Amino acid sequence: MSFDSLGLSVELLRAINDQGYSQPTPVQSQSIPVILEGRDILAGAQTGTGKTAGFTLPMLQRLSQMQTNGSRRKIRALVLTPTRELAAQVGESVKTYSRYLPLESAIVFGGVKINPQIQKLRNGVDILVATPGRLLDHISQKTIDLSSIQILVLDEADRMLDMGFIRDIRKILALLPEQRQNLLFSATFSNDIKQLANKLLTKPALIEVARQNSASERVSQLIHPVDKKRKRELLSFMIGSENWHQVLVFTRTKHGANRLAEQLSKDGITAAAIHGNKSQGARTRALSNFKQNTIRVLVATDIAARGLDIDQLPHVINYELPNVPEDYVHRIGRTGRAGNKGEARSLVCVDEHKLLKDIERLLKRDIPRDMIPGYEPDPSIKAEPIQKARARKNTTKPRSGGRPPMHAKTNRSHRSQRNTGQNNQRNR
Repeated sequence: MSFDSLGLSVELLRAINDQGYSQPTPVQSQSIPVILEGRDILAGAQTGTGKTAGFTLPMLQRLSQMQTNGSRRKIRALVLTPTRELAAQVGESVKTYSRYLPLESAIVFGGVKINPQIQKLRNGVDILVATPGRLLDHISQKTIDLSSIQILVLDEADRMLDMGFIRDIRKILALLPEQRQNLLFSATFSNDIKQLANKLLTKPALIEVARQNSASERVSQLIHPVDKKRKRELLSFMIGSENWHQVLVFTRTKHGANRLAEQLSKDGITAAAIHGNKSQGARTRALSNFKQNTIRVLVATDIAARGLDIDQLPHVINYELPNVPEDYVHRIGRTGRAGNKGEARSLVCVDEHKLLKDIERLLKRDIPRDMIPGYEPDPSIKAEPIQKARARKNTTKPRSGGRPPMHAKTNRSHRSQRNTGQNNQRNR
């Protein structure tokens, strides 16, 4: 099958050809015709399958064919994403594929000044890509009007629910026209996602191109048992001895990411950290340097697990296993994308054996072990409990009043920031 057979316009086919693509991925070949028909969809696809183009291309075609009222552009399509990086990635795809169409788009997310976004919106846009928090900031300042939305896309919907955005999503949905097309994309189909789909979608087409919670078969996986105190030494040895470049390394905490990046730099390996406490400028610079091979290692927390799109990324390293098994799938999904092969290795100490079992249970398979000579773990070391920086499920679960549980003083401060609209540049 080729893109020519999917019913896309000449302008879109030209933009696709500019990118060097000729054949659609499975999720694209299944979703594009359905979206062009105007139907709602519930799509499940593992990361790296090309789902962004799967909804962007037909969305652009439908918008270019729809009638507009008045001379001023109004926001007619809204794409919601959980993270800044993913918003930037989707926004870039929209810009790339709309090159030959008379459509304008904008991206809004927190961590950067809001005024340039306001100016862009004043000029009028057809497509808006946004994170929930910053979108609500704009709505509170009356710089965004959602009354003309014709297409809504929830991208990485499961991640948005995991991050506690359900209340924000409900607020946004309440501001949209009832008559619209809804496209829900999720890497997993949890019970929460199914409940959201039942309320949001009307007779949706179900598209599932990979087994739920599965890892790409193009990614080779390997476990290296090692003592916790020797992980950094082993990582430096692997990078140096195998002459790796472009290595994406995941840690559990922001502090751990900073510390590891500093240690690698002392070992003579250029590295940078990327996480939620970094400014958007610092995150953008680190990612740009990594893509351009100015630095060899990018150390990230799970905020980056779904928002990074790096062409032909060869190596993903789990320096620490994630507390949530599904995050392992999203982490290693950064490699082996767009038909390329990738490699994912995990440095596992005795403290993480239970986390490893949970991951293998999710994958329904054992991950091969490889003991590196000189780094064999000491069998006398006993497992210690892993300190969780924050229990995501507990902190984001709404109480009866619908608010995430938080200290009363923090809640008052939060409301004050929302009212002033000055400092609410949260990691959304």
